[in-house]
Amino acid sequence: MASRARVRAPELIGRGGWLNTGDQQYTLADLRGRIVILDFWTFCCINCLHVLDELRELEQKHGDTVVIIGVHSPKFVHEAEHQAVVDAVERYEVHHPVLDDPDLATWKQYAVRAWPTLVVIDPEGYVVAQHAGEGHAHAIEKLVEELEAEHTAKGTLRRGDGPYVPPEPVATDLRFPGKALLLPSGNLLVSDSTRHQLVELAADGETVVRRIGSGERGFGPDTFSEPQGLALLPDGKVVVADTVNHALRAYDPETGTVETVAGTGRQWWQGSPTSGPALEVDLSSPWDVAVFDGLVWIAMAGVHQLWTYDPEDGTVRVAAGTTNEGLVDGPAQEAWFAQPSGLAATDDRLWIADSETSALRWIDRDRTVRTAVGTGLFDFGHRDGAAEQALLQHPLGVTALPDGSVAISDTYNHALRRYDPASGEVTTLATDLREPSDAVVVGEDVVVVESARHRLTRLRLPDEAVRVESVAHRTQRAATEVAPGKLQLDVVFQAPTGQKLDTRYGPSTRLLVSSTPPELLLEGDGAGTDLARPLTLNPAVTEGVLHVSAMAASCDDTASDSGSAAGSNEYPACHVHQQDWGVPVRLTEGAADRLPLVLAGMDG
Repeated sequence: MASRARVRAPELIGRGGWLNTGDQQYTLADLRGRIVILDFWTFCCINCLHVLDELRELEQKHGDTVVIIGVHSPKFVHEAEHQAVVDAVERYEVHHPVLDDPDLATWKQYAVRAWPTLVVIDPEGYVVAQHAGEGHAHAIEKLVEELEAEHTAKGTLRRGDGPYVPPEPVATDLRFPGKALLLPSGNLLVSDSTRHQLVELAADGETVVRRIGSGERGFGPDTFSEPQGLALLPDGKVVVADTVNHALRAYDPETGTVETVAGTGRQWWQGSPTSGPALEVDLSSPWDVAVFDGLVWIAMAGVHQLWTYDPEDGTVRVAAGTTNEGLVDGPAQEAWFAQPSGLAATDDRLWIADSETSALRWIDRDRTVRTAVGTGLFDFGHRDGAAEQALLQHPLGVTALPDGSVAISDTYNHALRRYDPASGEVTTLATDLREPSDAVVVGEDVVVVESARHRLTRLRLPDEAVRVESVAHRTQRAATEVAPGKLQLDVVFQAPTGQKLDTRYGPSTRLLVSSTPPELLLEGDGAGTDLARPLTLNPAVTEGVLHVSAMAASCDDTASDSGSAAGSNEYPACHVHQQDWGVPVRLTEGAADRLPLVLAGMDG
């Protein structure tokens, strides 16, 4: 076994305390003898949700030696609320202990720079690996197997049950519902996301008419996995964004049948096809769907894009977005999104709730993307008034209103907001909602999905807006101090044991660098294949954000005399590792002139 760096793991600190432990508080000393995996996550982050799913198999297979601990490290102000973390742990079926760290104390102790980040601690309490982003489950499992063997031989591995204590289940008709749809019958169809079902409610929004799906997580004719968006097709069928199955399903209210119409059940990765027969192309966390310009548009939250599905010819394709995370307007193929999660169509526009930029955006029939409200990844709050200075906080839904304006389900502000394109003004329609994630117009009312209150709430559209005190926020992540001028950017990647970079078809790594504002970078922006790059930072720009996107593909190393990258195995198992960083930086004379970002491994 290759030797590893030995770095003593810092203690786990979190003012919010522990969840999923039966009120027991833990220290690292309590976990000595177990392999500990820290998952630094925040519940707004789609990549973090992907990692939760990646870890489920590892949890089950190595449950007697491995303890996974979610360290919840908030980006948004709402995510620092303890009850919101409690809700998220149940909503996303987190079956391991979670440390609520609203002040980012443990995040700072471990020098974490991105959501999600995984840190592996050996049974003797030393950090042995760090991984940022998605796609690392296979590498961590290999490391776990090595650690099990090593520490069994040393007598330092302790097997047994872990500290996880499941919470008591709560009986409600809905549990963290996601989206809603008005059916031609006048009934309401709701995606009951945490229970992996669709629920048809009577027109009163309360009486359960029927449930669709077994309620078990799965990808069969009677199962869903955290479904979200719903859209009515002209033939009366309902398209369902089956989010964690990375698929679109079609539900027929007449027959009750469910069929898959797009997606394979596998998650899309860089290099996968971006168009083709719908049932042969991978998707990535489709969060909402809407019919616009004759197509079903998909808010593809997992890759920061919009895709389309054509029911007529059964094809899918990318329609807008580059997969880079951020807020950039312009022609669809050049635009950047950040976890688009809500869609609403009018005759000439498709409105988009772009959640991670706390923005309301739209795309028109000429395929140009524009922003109505929002400025970027790090500014958010609750401020009404002129759209160019108004603030939202992680909206998940948008609804077209009869007067031509749109209602915004301003999720983390617990509010329903309104944007009027005619006046360019943002107002607040209602407050004291609990994580609203969608809304539906029913006659003169609007029915809001109060996700964290597990119900639909009917409101009369008000004539006047509600007055609220304006609040502005920025993410509480501390800026990294770096020297102006020359800065060496190093993305650290070490292939998992038994694997090597796959160079059979050219470079297997990719690095894309940009900045906000663009003037921050004098040299070093753009795309390339080397994971190390010299940058030149503009001394005249005192602070900003470096956007770094890295990808590396590794395959089984079955080297033979042939000398090929993949050896004699014609079809080696390959894995993609990828992460996007948004690193706030402050230019300070005498500060560090190197910025290491760990994709996988340890920074030597």
